[in-house]
Amino acid sequence: HFFFSVFNRKTGEPPLINGWIPYLGMALLFRKDAFKFLLDQQKKLGDIFTVHIAGRYITFIMDPFQYVYVIRNSKQLEFHEFADKMASKTFDYPALSKGKFPDLKENLHRIYQYLQGKPLDIISDHMMKNLQDIFEWKCSQATDWETEKMYKFCCSVMFEASFVTLYGRVPAADGHKVISEIRDKFIKFDASFPYLAANIPIELLGATKKVRKELIHHFLLQNMTKWLGGSKVVQARQDIFEKYELLGDYDKAAHHFAFLWASVGNTIPATFWAMYYLLRHPEALAAVRDEIDHLLQSTGQKRGPAYNIHLTREQLDNLVYLESALNESLRMCSSSMNIRISQEDFVLKLEGNQEVGLRKGDWIALYPQILHMDPEVYEDPKEYKFDRYIENGKKKTTFYKAGRKLKYFLMPFGSGISMCPGRFLAMNEMKMFLFLLLAHFDVELVENKAVRLDNSRMGLGILLPDVDIAFRYKLRS
Repeated sequence: HFFFSVFNRKTGEPPLINGWIPYLGMALLFRKDAFKFLLDQQKKLGDIFTVHIAGRYITFIMDPFQYVYVIRNSKQLEFHEFADKMASKTFDYPALSKGKFPDLKENLHRIYQYLQGKPLDIISDHMMKNLQDIFEWKCSQATDWETEKMYKFCCSVMFEASFVTLYGRVPAADGHKVISEIRDKFIKFDASFPYLAANIPIELLGATKKVRKELIHHFLLQNMTKWLGGSKVVQARQDIFEKYELLGDYDKAAHHFAFLWASVGNTIPATFWAMYYLLRHPEALAAVRDEIDHLLQSTGQKRGPAYNIHLTREQLDNLVYLESALNESLRMCSSSMNIRISQEDFVLKLEGNQEVGLRKGDWIALYPQILHMDPEVYEDPKEYKFDRYIENGKKKTTFYKAGRKLKYFLMPFGSGISMCPGRFLAMNEMKMFLFLLLAHFDVELVENKAVRLDNSRMGLGILLPDVDIAFRYKLRS
């Protein structure tokens, strides 16, 4: 059904795929199944081609050995402006334009140091304590087998632990309830996220506009000042916003809400998949649980709701089976498109004397899901193999394609300048969640139905499950 418009392509410009419908281009096909669409085009056209999608020209670079040339060219290939445009529209704050808010973008960026190094240890310790409080509360309820829906469970635990860790406790007697209310609104908003990201006006999305407004109101200063024991990173963001008089109270609140979304929007589904695959594969569950029990024994710590478990960063890092199982589920469920925008007409030089002619405003995209599912890199890519990232009991970091070692083989958090600044905290949180779950509880699936990936978030991060599934848990004897 396609015609290739080879006319008005300058030399060095990749083949262009246009759809029959001029503006929508290939958007409909792409939305339906981006992964399949891109593989089909790669078979026909090779590793570099341009697709016209909804008025944009996007050049896909499919060969993972070429990724590094895109990633290191951050001068000509920009990301932040694009991300800022999308976020300001989605979360309803004014774009961080240079004129109005000088250095705001740079200042906010600097704050990400609170999510690395020593400050990361502090925030991770708080997260661990908050997770333990929530699990302890779950323990007090689970005298016998308790049955819950798994996604709902992951969502309630991770949302509350992240919220309290970042923003502090809600001291009201019904603190739990307040956070549950915010969570329920958050889930409603999040369901519309793919449409907002695709530029669909919020007015067309039912109650989404109202829900977003209510969510943002929770983060107004008069509400946030009541919360106790928030994190350094949120405090530092608050201090910066105070310096900008042109930033209204609502705008600041919208920034805080966006930060919350960034903290949990992908972590919750990623936690779900990690848990789901472990419960689906008894040998994986047993190996990870063994490793956890062994660590507790060797550090002389007791498990059980009455005991506080403390893990150093080193100890978390040394849980190789836990990390491998988590990475394997990330490989299978992540679908983020790494986008860069050409700042000028220029020729991108790739290896093997290949060149790509780009025009100002063109998009370049890497789609790592193709790499994650490449049978040449990952044998039987559709199979979950919990120890895929382990070799002789150590972390395995060498993967090959066509006999050559890959620099990039697992990219759930983006790449280069668009790499997720919270990735270390996110990995820690997910590990701690699984650690506490398996230390405290026996867990098993109650239903035997297959849960599949819901593709509506293709290109936007971690895919959600298409259905929820029941599991049960009780205190380990």
